Amino acid sequence: MPDEIRLADRLAEQLRQFIAEQGLQPGARLPAERLLAQQLAVSRSSLREGLQKLIGEGALMSRRGGGNFVADQRDDWPSARLVMPLSTLLADDPGYRYDVLEARVAIESSTAWHAARRATPEDKAHIQRCCQMMLQVSDRDDPDLAAHSDVRFHLAIAEASHNLVLLQAMRGLFDLLQSSVMQSRQRMYTAPEIFRQLAVQHEAICQAIVTGDADRARSVTIHHLEFVDATMRNLHEEEARRARSMRIPDSKRGQP
Repeated sequence: MPDEIRLADRLAEQLRQFIAEQGLQPGARLPAERLLAQQLAVSRSSLREGLQKLIGEGALMSRRGGGNFVADQRDDWPSARLVMPLSTLLADDPGYRYDVLEARVAIESSTAWHAARRATPEDKAHIQRCCQMMLQVSDRDDPDLAAHSDVRFHLAIAEASHNLVLLQAMRGLFDLLQSSVMQSRQRMYTAPEIFRQLAVQHEAICQAIVTGDADRARSVTIHHLEFVDATMRNLHEEEARRARSMRIPDSKRGQP
């Protein structure tokens, strides 16, 4: 047992040196275990001992099927430092967009419900302006502005909820939310029928809040985000099927 402990300690120290030498910042993803074991000249089983030690110490974060990431061990995490690693994870692993959508359902169904009950006339006018702006901006002309307009609409609803905690949660996730929305829009808004349905959903959310129908505001917001989730998953599956079909050998090739 003491030898195993010393081995884990040595591997953990090698990993710390590797992270420092490579200049990996919080949120950065470590190489795959096979490649990392080769770079450190150790076996994969030994490498895992060191990885587990650093994960236990909080120096690394592990996501099943997603790899290992450098953690920020500082106690004084302002929101910007919290969001930056999450944005990095989203860039490295697009699968995180579904985690973002789950979080959005939890937060935005509440902000929409409260906004419908508490929005002032000024709030409602602002939400309507943001909705119109979002519907007018083309992803083909300016994808950054289109994504920003989409996020700004949802932030306007959070502001109209007059719940400081919900609002700060949305504001704190602004950069991450914009990255997720941009990835979603790049895939979904190229299909006219999907674009039409999303436009109808956004207008339904806006109308429910303006008319003060809290239950409908919550339900149409949940429907909208569940539609985005299902559509993204379907598009991803279609892309994966096309990629697999491209790898199928042509039966005509090699024939005399």
